[in-house]
Amino acid sequence: MTRLVVLLALLGCVVVTPAPGSSALRVLVIGRSSEGRPIEAIEVGDSAARVKLLVVGCIHGNEQGGIAIARRLEQIIPPPGIDLWIVPVLNPDGVAADTRQNAHGVDLNRNFPWRWRDLEGIYDSGSRPLSEPEVRAAARLILRVRPTISIWYHQHLDLVDESGGSLAIERRYARLAGLPLQRLVRDPGSVVNWENHVLPRSTAFVVELPAGRLSRAATERHARAVLALAGRR
Repeated sequence: MTRLVVLLALLGCVVVTPAPGSSALRVLVIGRSSEGRPIEAIEVGDSAARVKLLVVGCIHGNEQGGIAIARRLEQIIPPPGIDLWIVPVLNPDGVAADTRQNAHGVDLNRNFPWRWRDLEGIYDSGSRPLSEPEVRAAARLILRVRPTISIWYHQHLDLVDESGGSLAIERRYARLAGLPLQRLVRDPGSVVNWENHVLPRSTAFVVELPAGRLSRAATERHARAVLALAGRR
């Protein structure tokens, strides 16, 4: 889909461009990566709606399967009364290098300020909570939008994580996507733990996709599951 993206992050400018079948698709540069790459958030739907849905396609740069779902969601009209926010790639430096971490070697999903711990190695949590520009950009967006539901895509476990929000919402997504629901370890400094703490009336959860690229059918199934979930709120 062709769209004009104007990178005016310092001014916080929104670019309004047409989306297929909808009145507008709004693109906002919410920050820049450690190496200066823009981080985009795309808003589709009714900006005045009470139900806010956030979808993040990729936080670990070597787990890129969710990007296809995010891009597909840009092309679908959300149900009435839904304000859909999409961040296809939160970690563009990691995607460019095909690494889990950002360019500073930090695992962004260990850098959020909820039960943060100083971790090293592959799960390096940074020098302090919110030390990374990508994490600060995500936190600002979340506190501004206050999503009703947030879905964060990972790989490669092929399941929905019981992440500490509404079990009914997590179970419904698992059923719609055809995935099992399991409870994974609650990692220190993770974004879903932080979101569920600071926004206790909302639900943030992890979807672990299978390894490799998603098929077109799987991409469509997950995109439809997102919108069906939002439509039932």
